[in-house]
Amino acid sequence: MDLSLILGAGQLAAMLRLATPLTLAALGGTISERSGVTNIALEGIMLMGAFFGTWGAAVTGNVWAGLAIAMASGMAFAAIHAFAAIHLRSDQIVSGMALNILALGLTSFLNFQLYGTTGTPPDLPSLPNVHLDILEGVPYLGEVIADQNVVVWAAGALVLLIHLFLYRTVLGLRLRAVGEHPRAADTLGVNVYAIRYGAVVASGILAAVAGAYLSLSVSHSFTNNITSGRGFIGLAAMIAGRWTPVGALLASLLFGYGDALTFSLQGTGAPVQLLGTIPYIVTILVVAGLVGRSRPPAADGVPYEKEGH
Repeated sequence: MDLSLILGAGQLAAMLRLATPLTLAALGGTISERSGVTNIALEGIMLMGAFFGTWGAAVTGNVWAGLAIAMASGMAFAAIHAFAAIHLRSDQIVSGMALNILALGLTSFLNFQLYGTTGTPPDLPSLPNVHLDILEGVPYLGEVIADQNVVVWAAGALVLLIHLFLYRTVLGLRLRAVGEHPRAADTLGVNVYAIRYGAVVASGILAAVAGAYLSLSVSHSFTNNITSGRGFIGLAAMIAGRWTPVGALLASLLFGYGDALTFSLQGTGAPVQLLGTIPYIVTILVVAGLVGRSRPPAADGVPYEKEGH
């Protein structure tokens, strides 16, 4: 087999592009679950971000306005989940899955109502690439990173920023405390509800950006179920990364590499349908191998109720 198919610069460049939405979803899941709220709704929030990012960019003619609208939709959808999980103390898995189903139906309906069978406008503005002229002549490395999308770079920066936030700031310490021992944190004067709301809404913003990246950069259009389970793979990356930003990035790169293989191996004669299963097989194997080894935050998925309420 030609090694360039699995280790070539094009393969690694594709890995970075395909790992980006997984990384953003995994970071969102990390923030939410570190605060004690399981956010299975990331898949649905990505769908909302993908649709409203496309719609916003088409209506305004400005891709950044479209991205802002996508982020607003993610905040709104995540706030619904936060209200159900935190104030209504509903089952967080059921709430998240309900929102996923709602998002799939709602975006499909709106897509048909607005664009019918013709699809999204062909002149849809796209998120730009960052051109690094200094690396264009550098062999291999230049081919991998010299012309990546702005969201790819933003995702890498967010990994570092969120890591510093969680482990080097007072607010990050409080967020982790709320996810481990909410009663003790409350006793010390930490507003458990406010931090959990903020964490879930922040996860919605990240997931919405991941969805908008798919429609405004990868596909340059919106199609029904464009996320194809990437929100769930992002959650798997979060688990594989042991609920840490850096671990989530590494796991996302692994899953992104598996996804990139489905494209690079298509010319080898292998059945396309079989190649399409590679990312999901990798996900199952990695998560199955980590069952029993990774420990989530102690209060993850556990509703909190103040004493006397």
